[in-house]
Amino acid sequence: MDHSRPNSFYGPEFGGRQRPHNSPPEQPADPDDVPLGLLDRLDTDDFYPPDNSPSRPAPSSRSVRAPSPPLQPNGPLLDHSHLRPGNQASLLSHDRTLELYRANAKKTQDPDLQFEFAVFMIDASKTYPIPEPTPGNVMDIEKAIEKRDTLITEALALLKRLADRGHPASQYFLADCYANGIGTWKGKQDFDRAYPLFVLAAKHGHPDAAYRAGTCCENGWGCRRESPKALQFFRKAAAALHPGAMYRLGIVELNGELGLAKRPREGVKWLKRSAEHATAEFPHALHELSLLHEKGVYNVVFVDTEYSIELLAQASELGYAPSAYRLGEFYEYGKLGCPQDPALSIHYYNIAAQQNHRDACFALTAWYLVGSPGVLPQSDTEAFLWSKKAADAGLAKAMYAVGYFLEVGIGTGPDPQESASYYKKAAELGDKRAQQRLKGNPAPGRTESVVLRADGSDGKNTSKDCIIM
Repeated sequence: MDHSRPNSFYGPEFGGRQRPHNSPPEQPADPDDVPLGLLDRLDTDDFYPPDNSPSRPAPSSRSVRAPSPPLQPNGPLLDHSHLRPGNQASLLSHDRTLELYRANAKKTQDPDLQFEFAVFMIDASKTYPIPEPTPGNVMDIEKAIEKRDTLITEALALLKRLADRGHPASQYFLADCYANGIGTWKGKQDFDRAYPLFVLAAKHGHPDAAYRAGTCCENGWGCRRESPKALQFFRKAAAALHPGAMYRLGIVELNGELGLAKRPREGVKWLKRSAEHATAEFPHALHELSLLHEKGVYNVVFVDTEYSIELLAQASELGYAPSAYRLGEFYEYGKLGCPQDPALSIHYYNIAAQQNHRDACFALTAWYLVGSPGVLPQSDTEAFLWSKKAADAGLAKAMYAVGYFLEVGIGTGPDPQESASYYKKAAELGDKRAQQRLKGNPAPGRTESVVLRADGSDGKNTSKDCIIM
């Protein structure tokens, strides 16, 4: 390939050779190889000569791009070294970032930008670094807490000004702060201040605010309990396709709540609409529809297990723990037409366990005790940790299992005192095996113990016969 270039494209500094003024330009071998970064450096006259120019040929339909030049010995043609961080480069500090953001927010009168700054301060307060308490840093901790509280105070003051000017997003966010105990006395929920702001934002067409106002009216939070008013707010939010409001209306119609008569057909319609707009925050309609298609509703919903599984999968992908746990069970035991698949069972159990679903955590305990070849390695330590997580979430059988692990020494060192404390917690919740252990009956041996499954079976027909569950 001939790498010579027309002079109008590359001068001597690029290694291009000169041509006589009146000589015709050479045509490149490949017309589409010019780097796009070089086009900005070209004179437009090099592409579009003036009419009747004697020194340049008439434009043709063929591209006049030239091939890319070879790398020069002095360095690359397009050198980005000036963009590399220097030796002193570092991220801005937390306080410096706030100062810059504050300065920019004060320069503008745009309520949306000011609102974003207020939200930023609230978010920053949630992650503001508080030192670990030690005998010598009491003052440092107090200063850090004071700075965090100052951020919240400044943010709420800005939100109040914006809310007074009728900014719907600020009205809703301020109400949400009060409802979650942010900037309130001793961090307690303050619906007396939250509810009026929810109503204001709802009147300005904020769907989330209308839904939250309906929830307040339904439960009597910051207002009187008024079912008709709650329905009014739910319908207003549902008209804006709010998935939470549509789900609530579906359950209301399905079960005849809030003073309405049962209308299953209308309820299913609302659930289907909510499922079409499901989000990670509101995946509930997918799960509810799955339950309906699993059992059916006479003359309203027909039984369709395949569709039921599909709905559970959609809800699971949105992170809804109850749906993921059910799928984990189905694939573990081969229920509802699902094949027994350890990989899928563990996958869905893990999704639910990451959301702190206690039954899913305990199900992972059983899987880790025996493992699954090619899927999950056997690990007593992991089994102990997952059972402890389930026990700390209040699951009685998990408390008994942790007590057993601590007594026998499975996945952890033996600790009779701690074991007795977990046995006691389980016994208080009605676990008969824990009650027997506290009476002094010996614990079953590791090899003789049997997994008690969630379906009531003893697990002898499965591959998981290893430990008391």
